[in-house]
Amino acid sequence: MRYEEELIDEVREKNDIVDVISSYVSLKKRGSNYVGLCPFHNEKTPSFSVSRDKQMYYCFGCGQGGNVYTFLMEYNRLSFVEALQELAKRAGVELPEREQTAEEKQQADARLTLRDMNKEAAVYFHYLLKSKRGTQALAYLKDRGLSDEMINQFGLGYADIYRDDLYQYLKAKGFSDYQMKESSLVNIDTVKGNYDKFFNRVIFPIMDINQRVIGFGGRVMGEGEPKYLNSRETILFDKGRNLYGLNYAKRSRSKSLILCEGYMDVISLHQAGFTNAVAPLGTAFTPNQAMLLKRYTNEVILSFDSDGAGVKAALRALPILRENGLRGRVLSMKPYKDPDELIKAEGQEGYQKRIEEAESGRMFELLVLYGQYNQQDPESRTEFIHEIAKKLAQIEEPLERQTYLASAANRFMIRKNDLENLVNRYGLGYQYEKVNEQYKTSPETEERRQEKKKSNKNQPQRLLLTWLVEHPEMYQYIRAYIGADDFIEPLYHSVAIMLFEQLDNEEKINPAAILSRFTDAEEQKEIAAIFNTHLKYGLSSEDEDKALSDVVRKVKLASIEDEMVHTSDIVRWQELLSLKNKMQKFSISRS
Repeated sequence: MRYEEELIDEVREKNDIVDVISSYVSLKKRGSNYVGLCPFHNEKTPSFSVSRDKQMYYCFGCGQGGNVYTFLMEYNRLSFVEALQELAKRAGVELPEREQTAEEKQQADARLTLRDMNKEAAVYFHYLLKSKRGTQALAYLKDRGLSDEMINQFGLGYADIYRDDLYQYLKAKGFSDYQMKESSLVNIDTVKGNYDKFFNRVIFPIMDINQRVIGFGGRVMGEGEPKYLNSRETILFDKGRNLYGLNYAKRSRSKSLILCEGYMDVISLHQAGFTNAVAPLGTAFTPNQAMLLKRYTNEVILSFDSDGAGVKAALRALPILRENGLRGRVLSMKPYKDPDELIKAEGQEGYQKRIEEAESGRMFELLVLYGQYNQQDPESRTEFIHEIAKKLAQIEEPLERQTYLASAANRFMIRKNDLENLVNRYGLGYQYEKVNEQYKTSPETEERRQEKKKSNKNQPQRLLLTWLVEHPEMYQYIRAYIGADDFIEPLYHSVAIMLFEQLDNEEKINPAAILSRFTDAEEQKEIAAIFNTHLKYGLSSEDEDKALSDVVRKVKLASIEDEMVHTSDIVRWQELLSLKNKMQKFSISRS
């Protein structure tokens, strides 16, 4: 049994795409659309656009696009049915009972198998840590000051020195070579032999917010590279969309969450009573992780190492927090290296005092700038003042900008009026730059250049579809000359059939409904691009008629020529030749 299209449409229509995506991505209204940082690739300037009118999203940077179903499938790695069920629950729509298709059952079984395998591996690693074989690893954890309670709570373990130890264990549990290969726990190699991904390492099981093991991190015992090793990404595990320790931190009664650098930092802080600590998973902090934090707090305290790398990590994380609606503060670790050292030296009370004294994110950025200039040298100090003015000019909210301006002037001993004049001067330039940023196109990769070249011959078909979506009133002037069958590119032909049907029935154009009829991810991206392309404005009515005539003519002539190539009927061929000659002179006039 499959769900009826009417039910699929009902669920989609009851879930406004802006409301749904806003729970994952921080969006700001810009014109008729909403924009934010794309959750599907790393970017500093928002190129991710969500349209309430079209009920679609599109990223002008990476090309990802679709409707509300597509977003949940891509973001949460769900099947279509899982996305439908989640949205139905959200909208209060009751779905009829149905049997899974063979493909859905296969996907569900693969997820279940991987969860079972991860659980078995975690249990085995923990058993090894407590056995004689794990003596060295257990001693390492004890030397780091971890209690038995913390070792057990976080399920810490040990991967033995034998290269196929876990492989043999999982094999005995009934898992196949194929299943183990898909898990990322074991490398299946017919030439070198099968061997474990983790060996001779302390193991940190990584859990999702529902306490299920989705991956592992491992720290090498003794010398070796890499020092820390993480599971590769699987159908359950995405490094950029999970945080270590969040399964416990989400229960904390604290109003803020502490973001630190690694596994040991998190465990040490939890042991000291700071159960609101989390960490990224071996990668730089991402917008997706920021939105994950946003579900549980409005304030994040950065507790990174006090070295240069820690400062850089904080400077990268702060704008991401801001863009996703989170307040960021930075805890000073000096003169200690990390949270563990600080707590051992000053205790829980000392760390709590550091939290209370943590600098606001913007002031931390200004203090870092202060340290980069020689304040005793007039020229260097002047450059510093200009740089902080540029920073302050980027604060959009007037009251916040004035508050920081006054604070910076006082802290860095600058005349407030002088600093304010500079901020206002740079503010004009910043706003101009920001307005123009939306018109910049992202640099094309070689692959995208090749795709663009390949699609040039189909460009008129694509353009005509976009034109009709943007200006449906033009349909009445071309309907007598062109039909859906004139779109010879298969994908565009399918879109044209549904679009022309909506136009013939004088319905409001519904791009999201059209997109719902396609399941292939690449096709969805292409259709989303069609519906999110904007035509250049500023043409006179006469010039617009000429431009549309040209596009219609090209589509129709390509259709005629294609049929002429494939027909063996001489009478039909002559008819097509005559029609081709007529179309050469085709033009539209609304006057």
